[in-house]
Amino acid sequence: MLPACAHGQVAAAGSRPRADTVALRRTLDSLAAAHRGVVGYAVRNVDTGERLERRGDETFPTASLIKVAILVTLFDLIEQKKVSLDDPLTVLAIDQVPGSGVLQFFKPGATLTVGDAAWLMMTLSDNTATNLLLDRIIIRRVWEKMEALGLPHTKVHSKSFLRIASVAMDSSVKYGFGVTTPNEMATLFELIARGKAVSPAADSTMLRMLENGDNSALLLRYAAGVRSAHKWGGTDQVRTDCALFFRESRVVACVLTKENEDRSWRVDNEAQVTIARMGEAIVRTWPEEKRRP
Repeated sequence: MLPACAHGQVAAAGSRPRADTVALRRTLDSLAAAHRGVVGYAVRNVDTGERLERRGDETFPTASLIKVAILVTLFDLIEQKKVSLDDPLTVLAIDQVPGSGVLQFFKPGATLTVGDAAWLMMTLSDNTATNLLLDRIIIRRVWEKMEALGLPHTKVHSKSFLRIASVAMDSSVKYGFGVTTPNEMATLFELIARGKAVSPAADSTMLRMLENGDNSALLLRYAAGVRSAHKWGGTDQVRTDCALFFRESRVVACVLTKENEDRSWRVDNEAQVTIARMGEAIVRTWPEEKRRP
């Protein structure tokens, strides 16, 4: 039995009891230690202030997880009225890249709006849509926005599948598309949850996009039916996922892996299963969201 002090502790706000994070930490660390690769995580309860981390300040490749930072920067520019969701974008052959998404299959010359591209980037992780948006907002502006939010290690390096467009080639070679730390990405999700990344209205729209994201093979795999907003990323050696779970309280969970021995793309890829088991443990730690009558 765990000591009584591990249960029923009252949060600073006095509104919700604290969860058994002692057991959760033990489970997460055990899963991380058994994994054939490097695992970092950050777990935050937005409403009670509970926090857990492992390698929280270590830098990791993001893969497509960095698209959350791109989205936040886009909406910041929209808030400043420098960009509009209704602005037109033209799909050019030079921007059509492989990997996730559908715009790679469109006939060059097709048009869509900035809003359309943002939805495609977040729901289908569309790489071509991402490149169109990066052309519009400029990569360095993502750096500036993240630094303004106190996230100096969260950076996008180039357009997707176009390293020739890198603004930091050495870091691009080391980390790929983007880089962050578990703590910084968890902070970004927490800011969005609190309506403080851009504005309450903008952050609410971004959360709606994140709630409709694809790929339930990682943090959401064993959390079926749990309301969440998330973004994942993956390369041969990297799997990442960050989610805001809507439980009785709001819980942010970010798990990043690198140097994975299993480089397959099967659904039971070791990193994906490790992240999935972590998601399962995190969701079980906090009570379900109370249903309104």
